[in-house]
Amino acid sequence: MNNSPHVHLPISVRVIMLKVLVALLPGIAVYVWFFGAAILVQIALASTAALAGEAAMLRLRRKPVGLFLADGSALVTAWLIALTFPPIAPWWLIVSATLFAIIVAKHLYGGLGQNPFNPAMVAFCVSIIAFPALMSQWPAVGFTDFTAQVRVIFESQSAQDAVTMATPLDALRTSLHTPEARATVAGILGSHATFGNIGGKGWEWIALAYLAGGLWLLQQRIITWHVPVAFLGVLAAIATVFSLANSDSFAGPTFHVVTGGAMLGAFFIATDPVSGATTPRGKLIFAAGVALLTWIIRTFGAYPDGMAFGVLLMNLCVPLIDMGTQPPVFGHKNGKKEGKP
Repeated sequence: MNNSPHVHLPISVRVIMLKVLVALLPGIAVYVWFFGAAILVQIALASTAALAGEAAMLRLRRKPVGLFLADGSALVTAWLIALTFPPIAPWWLIVSATLFAIIVAKHLYGGLGQNPFNPAMVAFCVSIIAFPALMSQWPAVGFTDFTAQVRVIFESQSAQDAVTMATPLDALRTSLHTPEARATVAGILGSHATFGNIGGKGWEWIALAYLAGGLWLLQQRIITWHVPVAFLGVLAAIATVFSLANSDSFAGPTFHVVTGGAMLGAFFIATDPVSGATTPRGKLIFAAGVALLTWIIRTFGAYPDGMAFGVLLMNLCVPLIDMGTQPPVFGHKNGKKEGKP
């Protein structure tokens, strides 16, 4: 809390993490409906790797293993990694990325509460830079054969080409950046099988499910409104301005909000209390910066979605943001005590 009076609520890290996991369940359920149960395999792999890595590091650091494993923070990181990675990515990629997040991005900085960067986003950025081809292999809508998906994950990555397609953001960016195509946003959205009514086919419903879970977190006071409202508002505002200026080359606000990792990022990633800003004004600035960077990378960058890079770049700015947005101490105004010159 940033302002007095300080009321101590009967809540713990374990309760907070458990509620975050519960809030992710609607999105996971819709994910399974549209893209099959492979995501559950990835969640299981990531969870196992996260708990194993967490236990190993806690033992090396001579910390109580059972106490820290039970807080649920490692599982939240694992679930976010699984939900941001392709559901048919090879098993070793999800495992190695999760171990990297837990060991390097979390524990080498001191563990929970000390890491300056969001561990799940560190894992995503490292993986997409190191293995861009594998990180772009997403299942086509309708490919829900669980046996075939598991075979791709554990046995035959060479079979990916027959069951994958580009993500909506990647398909739009690639089509617009192909000079000979001379395509427009409206033409691409209306002709490509990847797209649905307002965004990516299936992804629009997953985004709404994440929204439902995020609103529940707001109602439970696990997160505050500042980050989701600022992120989605600024992302929509930027997209609106450029779409109105040139609708042939820039997608509108609805597409950006319901496609890619925008909704997941707004409620579950950028709201990380450890690596994000802590003051109310700081949260607004932090989220606005993430939204701006996300739109810039999506539109002009080499990667289809800039959410992860935006979060990490703004993580670098958090100390400065918090320093410049601290509220005045009670009884003081502008750094001077009230009643004194």
